[in-house]
Amino acid sequence: MVSLADASPPIALGALDGRYRTTVAPLVDHLSEAALNRERVRVEVKWLIHLTTGQVVPNVRALSADEQTRLLAVVEDFGPSDIAELAELERETVHDVKAVEYYLKGRLSAMDSEHATGLLAISELVHFACTSEDINNLSYALMIKGAVEQVWLPRATALVDAVAAMARDLRDVPLLARTHGQPATPTTMGKEIAVLTYRLQRQLARIGRAEYLGKLNGATGTYGAHVAAVPNADWPAISKAFVESLGLTWNPLTTQIESHDWQAELYSDIARFNRILHNLCTDFWTYISMGYFAQVRGQGTVGSSTMPHKVNPIRFENAEANLEVSSALLDVLASTLVQSRMQRDLTDSSMQRNIGTAFGHSLLAIDNAGRGLAGLDAVPSAMAADLEANWEVLGEPIQSVMRALGAQGVEGMQNPYERLKELTRGRRISGDDLREFVATLGLPLDVERRFLQMTPQTYVGLAPRLVDYLGTTHEGAQRH
Repeated sequence: MVSLADASPPIALGALDGRYRTTVAPLVDHLSEAALNRERVRVEVKWLIHLTTGQVVPNVRALSADEQTRLLAVVEDFGPSDIAELAELERETVHDVKAVEYYLKGRLSAMDSEHATGLLAISELVHFACTSEDINNLSYALMIKGAVEQVWLPRATALVDAVAAMARDLRDVPLLARTHGQPATPTTMGKEIAVLTYRLQRQLARIGRAEYLGKLNGATGTYGAHVAAVPNADWPAISKAFVESLGLTWNPLTTQIESHDWQAELYSDIARFNRILHNLCTDFWTYISMGYFAQVRGQGTVGSSTMPHKVNPIRFENAEANLEVSSALLDVLASTLVQSRMQRDLTDSSMQRNIGTAFGHSLLAIDNAGRGLAGLDAVPSAMAADLEANWEVLGEPIQSVMRALGAQGVEGMQNPYERLKELTRGRRISGDDLREFVATLGLPLDVERRFLQMTPQTYVGLAPRLVDYLGTTHEGAQRH
């Protein structure tokens, strides 16, 4: 048998890098191994510039603007040849961050040879006083921040905006509610979709406010090497300024590692978004099965290999599966990354390599949910038919009015709940049955007239108005 492992180009082991590659490809720029190395190079370059520009180490000249530009170009031009070069260096060093240090020193040496700038003389300031985690924690923070703000959040926001638009479009379409799977007080389809939208908006608001923390304070968080090398520098202030210059929040108190609490907070919020979206997918799947939505747009696909009539809600089912995988990974990331034995262990190093996979499955689910929603048309007639078949739901408003009238001293309003229970429980009634019953209750004429005109379709309370409580996704439902 031919070994597929020997195929060239290599065959992807996982679905994200296989059949779903196109959908999740934007995350490669942020959460791949290559992106991690690029961000390591970025942090090392900026730390070197920060040290020299700030004249932190005595008698070391500041880099010129041209030198800084050439160094930063190493980051911006980072590509396949650099990835291969780093891989070769790592095979020699058996240490990924040390490989980055040697790679960057090589670039400085090449620049020095080409321009005779004396950069080689300051090459030992690359990775100065740093432990690997000083570089890694900042690199991961930059990667995750970029992935959230540039890829995941825009995609999630677009999806929630589409759900909000659907809620507004269907605000007035009556719907028979079901609690415990049983017919219940009518609502509108728009209001029910608005509930899901509001929940998703709140999570997006939390994710949009996320903090991305970083530290640069040495092997056990004490600035020991920093102070030994340059005793008179204000190292906490230097560290704070550097971390903040990267667009991150400075963490002043750590062990060797940045504590990753911010990551756990972010992953919990994204997992919660995933689970609310999962709820949306299962609800829409159910509404489709009940005929409340027709899958009609863009349905040139095969639904079943044997049943020509079928159009399966596969987008929602795909989304459900990927949301479950993503949430499980995010859960284990959140619970594991906040733990570290004493001053350092390496469990976080292996665990963080799964961040891209967790985001990838969430992004894939968002894409599928969006495609599923875009292929739906509401069928108000199907919703109306279910309402027409369940006149018994009007037992609730009738007995509620009778309670209020009885409390006001109106005669003949005794035991309203029990009387409506006897009429409606365990049996279907028609509109004529209900109107005949209402006529026997002795209600005030204006109240009786109101109930004789009421139908399950009109008994929706304030449901249409409640849709207006949706803010925009960017407001994150904070308006109310």
